[in-house]
Amino acid sequence: MSGTERIERALQAAIAVAQGPSCPPRLAEALHYTVFPGGARVRPKLCLAVALACGDDRPELADAAAASIEILHCASLVHDDLPCFDNAALRRGKPSVHCAFDEPLAVLAGDTLIVLAFETLARASGAAPERLGPLVSIIGRSVGAPFGICAGQAWESEPTAPLREYQRAKTGALFIAATAAGAAAAGADPAPWRALGDRLGEAYQVADDLKDALEDAATIGKPVGVDAALERPSAVSELGVAGAVGRLKELIGGALEAIPDCQGADLLRGIVMGEAERLAPKKAALSKEAA
Repeated sequence: MSGTERIERALQAAIAVAQGPSCPPRLAEALHYTVFPGGARVRPKLCLAVALACGDDRPELADAAAASIEILHCASLVHDDLPCFDNAALRRGKPSVHCAFDEPLAVLAGDTLIVLAFETLARASGAAPERLGPLVSIIGRSVGAPFGICAGQAWESEPTAPLREYQRAKTGALFIAATAAGAAAAGADPAPWRALGDRLGEAYQVADDLKDALEDAATIGKPVGVDAALERPSAVSELGVAGAVGRLKELIGGALEAIPDCQGADLLRGIVMGEAERLAPKKAALSKEAA
């Protein structure tokens, strides 16, 4: 079974639990709408790739970790689109959850998914109960404070925000969790894998900043010009377009260099290179040589 098939199966199983017979029908519908169809699923793919590189001796736990990370990512998108934050009408080319349903249901769907992510981990922990504690710590750290998604969102409420800390919390933290959790799910030391997630996560955010500045909503499936309109820190505002493109190339190279020596190194290099191709905005594309 491919990594993509494993991820989709784990996500379907997790959402089915939340959509049990007693779940209010519109909430059940909103949960499915939020998670399916997904985006590139890069975070769970990265998690599984690292688990495979580390032996993947408990695939059910690796699947749960990957699904948990993607569920948390989806929850963050629901909240990020709310009127109190970005007030975004589009996500992944379709109406955002608060537009498709309503604002209260969007808040509840996001909250439900956060809880569901940790329930999903707990249900799979029988495979290796001694690994649950480290996994909960790794993934919890990526969504809370002081380093996770919530901290990243909170920087937007401060009068000023240091770009690197803001981006590492808002975007990079979940990439770090993906690589570290993949290792932990397979019983390996997560520490050597954190740098890969850190660099790839920052690359993802720099690319997102470039797309926000250069692309159109039809191309990327969500509103553009948000950073400038809300006066948020971004790689483009701080470095300029050329500087942000240069930083993106540097980060992709750094991610390749950060891959530990392991049996799955070639697979991971392929993922990083594939992301380099996918992330580069069409109007500021990376050359293969530079990546």
